Amino acid sequence: MRTHEFTLIFLALLALGTGLQLWLATRQIRHVRAHRDAVPAAFAGRVTLEAHRKAADYTVARTRFGCVGLLLSAAVLLAWTLGGGLEALDRSWRAAGWSTTVSGVAVIVSCLMIGGLLELPLAAYRQFGLEARFGFNRMTPGLFFADLAKGIALSLALGAPLAWLVLWLMHHAGGLWWLYAWGVWAGFNGLLVWVFPMLIAPLFNRFTPLEDDGLRARLEALLTRCGFRSSGVFVMDGSRRSGHGNAYFTGFGRAKRIVFLDTLLETLAPEHVEAVLAHELGHYRRHHIHKRLASHFALSLAGLAALGWLAGEPWFYAGLGVSQPSPHAALLLFMLAGGAFTVFLHPLAALVSRRHEFEADAFAAEQTDARALIDALLRLYRDNAATLTPDPLYSAFHDSHPPAPIRIAHLERLCRTPEVLPR
Repeated sequence: MRTHEFTLIFLALLALGTGLQLWLATRQIRHVRAHRDAVPAAFAGRVTLEAHRKAADYTVARTRFGCVGLLLSAAVLLAWTLGGGLEALDRSWRAAGWSTTVSGVAVIVSCLMIGGLLELPLAAYRQFGLEARFGFNRMTPGLFFADLAKGIALSLALGAPLAWLVLWLMHHAGGLWWLYAWGVWAGFNGLLVWVFPMLIAPLFNRFTPLEDDGLRARLEALLTRCGFRSSGVFVMDGSRRSGHGNAYFTGFGRAKRIVFLDTLLETLAPEHVEAVLAHELGHYRRHHIHKRLASHFALSLAGLAALGWLAGEPWFYAGLGVSQPSPHAALLLFMLAGGAFTVFLHPLAALVSRRHEFEADAFAAEQTDARALIDALLRLYRDNAATLTPDPLYSAFHDSHPPAPIRIAHLERLCRTPEVLPR
């Protein structure tokens, strides 16, 4: 392939992907605003008009903010590549006279650090502007910058050695370096998943065992019924940062733990918490976590194989604004520009995720009262200001969870199915 041909393909895909997402965002804003002043009939009497309007306004504001971030990301990408930013950064580190691998790590780390600094104003506005305006922000500036410092230190401690090892393999492991690098990447991610709940998450949040004896007994009975073993049920102090509520699983093996944000426990009754946990258990029992990890590893293997080919093609570098081929330039260009080539796969990933959510809901309806899960979801939609009227095309492209009307209707059908009636 010729250099200019690859450049044109890159620019065309970037323009198409960005234009498509902006068009979908415009549809989302128009659709949500058109339905702002009337609660959908399916939710009449269960969602107030005030809560519905707040969710609409929050959704519109977030979508507009997302457009700004999208345009900024495209501009930064062009500046790094065809604008010569990565080329200039590479030359400056080469002038230091360090070894190829060390200077390559320096280029990667400094590029990512600069990118993070460019995104910092948006992150600050999201927290202290957008989230605060709708009553969700509980974070102080001190905590914001403390989290930022911890995140940078952790990224350097984990990311720099990983980058050095991958670059060393690219230099010394021959034509199959990408396969060895994939092994390192898979092992690193597996280790990260295992140690995250024990070593990393506590750096940012406090995790305390669930103290409510009645609720704990109820949840432990559900865990026993579902054949699930974990290291415990924990409450996370999410209220220090946000008013949003959630629950999740984390870890593997004996390190598995169930985590509820304290903001979620503040708003849900015990039967609702049990239903939410049953949904999360559904992801485990239907092997969704393992399937997602397997697909992640498979896609990363395919990506590294593609990088193994591209790293040997001069047009790949020149077409993206870098004159001197190198392993670190190949790795960075692949990381930076890859999104322009994969953006059209988002609907497929969202489709698979929504299917998993339906399966987890069905499992929850088998183990608990489906009506309790419906009530829990309605409270979470209200408390998180999630719109009940998303644009169908926007939702199909972006949303990992089914739209509220479709999800609630699915659960209500399960309520009427004899085999999943509450026990």
